[in-house]
Amino acid sequence: MISYDVIIRPIITERSMAGAADKKYVFEVLPAAGKIEIKKAVEEAFGVKVAKVNTMTVHGKMKRMGAGRPGYTKDWKKAIVQLTEDSKTIELFEGMV
Repeated sequence: MISYDVIIRPIITERSMAGAADKKYVFEVLPAAGKIEIKKAVEEAFGVKVAKVNTMTVHGKMKRMGAGRPGYTKDWKKAIVQLTEDSKTIELFEGMV
């Protein structure tokens, strides 16, 4: 897989931006991707060194579809990537903090 196929988008929230100061970045990734694939994708895409990857599956929320019929949004996978101390930061998140 190509690195841009594994990483879908960065997660930009107040909580994820607080972690950026400690070199922790949050991404939405492919649900089938493993920690090793995510690590290689982030290192290849941004030119950084990854120390640790934590993943979690975020279950979809219940939403109304039409006249009161319940449905769900899709499940997705979130990865929290911790960079090493000597690694450079990811410039994508620089102006957000």
